[in-house]
Amino acid sequence: MYSASHSPFGSQLGGLITVLCYFFNHGEATRVMWTPPLRESFSYPFLVLQMYILTLILRTSNSSRRHFIALCLSNVAFMLPWQFAQFILFTQIASLFPMFVVGYIEPNKFQKIISMNMISVLLCFVLMFGNPMYLSSYYSSSLLMTWVSVCQHLTSFCFIFQLIQGCAWFCGTLILKFLTSKILGVSDHILLSDLIAARILRYTDFHTLIYTCAPEFDFMEKATPLRYTKTLLLPVVMVITYFIFKKRIFLFYSRKQLLEHGELIFHTLQLLAFTALAILIMRLKLFLTPHMCVMASLICSRWLFGWLFCRVRFENLIFGILTVMSIQGCINLRNQWSIIGEFNNLPQEELIQWIKYNTRPDAVFAGAMPIMASVKLSTLHPIVNHPHYEDADLRARTKVVYSTYSRKSAKEVRDKLLELHVNYYVLEEAWCIVRTKPGCSMLEIWDVEDPSNAANPPLCSILLKDARPYFTTVFQNSMYRVLKVNLE
Repeated sequence: MYSASHSPFGSQLGGLITVLCYFFNHGEATRVMWTPPLRESFSYPFLVLQMYILTLILRTSNSSRRHFIALCLSNVAFMLPWQFAQFILFTQIASLFPMFVVGYIEPNKFQKIISMNMISVLLCFVLMFGNPMYLSSYYSSSLLMTWVSVCQHLTSFCFIFQLIQGCAWFCGTLILKFLTSKILGVSDHILLSDLIAARILRYTDFHTLIYTCAPEFDFMEKATPLRYTKTLLLPVVMVITYFIFKKRIFLFYSRKQLLEHGELIFHTLQLLAFTALAILIMRLKLFLTPHMCVMASLICSRWLFGWLFCRVRFENLIFGILTVMSIQGCINLRNQWSIIGEFNNLPQEELIQWIKYNTRPDAVFAGAMPIMASVKLSTLHPIVNHPHYEDADLRARTKVVYSTYSRKSAKEVRDKLLELHVNYYVLEEAWCIVRTKPGCSMLEIWDVEDPSNAANPPLCSILLKDARPYFTTVFQNSMYRVLKVNLE
C-alpha cells in the first residue's frame, strides 16, 4: 500500500510482504481471539482506513474534496467506539506538525487536514451527547495550536526557529489542555496520557493501579522484540527506517524534492510514536505490529533500495527475505492454528441463572466490573458499575463497590452500598487473594489508598466466613457468592 516502487510487480509484492508479516506475527498483533469485545478492536480497522486516506492526501498534489470528507468520517468512526482513540490521533498530529514546520507538507493542504480533524472532533462531541472529554483532550488542544501555527504561515529552514516553534506547539498544547479541562470540569477523567505519566513518573493511586496492575497495561514483554527478530520483522523495519531518514535528511539539506514521498516520513514518525506507546503499555502492540508490517513492504521500494537492486536481482532478494521470514513464521502460524478456544464458565452460568429466577427484576447489583457487564447483558438487572472506568462518576461508584476487598469495616461498606441503592453484592472469592504481580492484589492496592486501616483484617475474609449481620449469603458456588445487603 505504501511501497514507493514505480513497478506494479514491486507494489503487489510489497502488499504480499505486509500480509505475510502480519500472519507470521499474528500473536503480537491482536488480542481479539482472547477478548473479542475489546473496544479498540472495533476502532482499529477505521484507523487503518484513516491512515490510508491520509497517505493518499499526502502523496497526491491535488487531493479531491471527497478525500478530505472521507478523512473526517473515518476519524469519527475511529473515535466513537474507543475512549483512548483521541490520544492515538494526537500522536498523528504530533507526527504531521514537524513535517509542516520543516516543509514536507504544503500549508494549504495541511490546513485542510487540520480542518477535517477539528470537524470530526465536533461531530463526535455531538454524537456522544456532549461528552466534554472530546473538547478537553490533548488531541483537540493540539489541533487548536496547530491551526494557529498554520494561519501564521510560520515555516522556515532555520533549525533554531523550527525547534522554537516545536517547543511552543508542545507547551501550548499542554497549557491549553489544562485550561480546557479546568473550564469544562473534566480534569478528573482518566486518559491514556495519565496512565503513561503514571508509568514514567512512578505515580500510583487506586485508579491508576486498577489499570496498570492489569497485565495488558504493563510494560512490553522483554521477549516481544526477540519474537519480532525471529521473523525478521524488526531487522527489516530498522533497515528501512534508517534509509528513509538518511535519504530525507540528505534531501532536506540539499533543499531538493521536499514535497515528494512525504508520506514515508509521516509513517516513519508514526512508527516511532507507536513504538513508544507499545513499550509503555503492552496492550498498544495492537497499533505497533500492524504498522511494522506495513513499513516492511517498503523493502520493495526502488526509491529506497534501487542502488541495491542494480547489484542483486530484485525478485531473488525479496523471495530470499520471505524464505527466512517463513522459517519462524510458519512455526508461529502452526501455534496459532493449534489454539482451539471454547468458552466454558459453569460457575458464572449458575450465578446468572440464579439471579434470573430468584431475584426481582428491579433488584440492583454491584460487584467487579467484568461480572457486572455479564449480569447486565444476561439478566437486564440494574447495576451500579460497569467497565467504562474512564468516567469519573462511574469510577467513584466502582471504588465504593471494590471496598469489600479492603480492610474497612463491614458496617461502613454496607452503608456506602446502601447509598448506591444496592440490593445484592456479587463477591468473587478469587479477588480476595489473586495477585498478578507484587503490589497488585486488591488488598495491597487498598493499603496504598487507605493506609489508616492497614492494621485491620481483610473484610473479604470476614465476609467469606460469616457475612452477618450486615450482609446475608443467599447464593454461593465454587467461584461466586451473592450477598444480600441488609438494611438493619
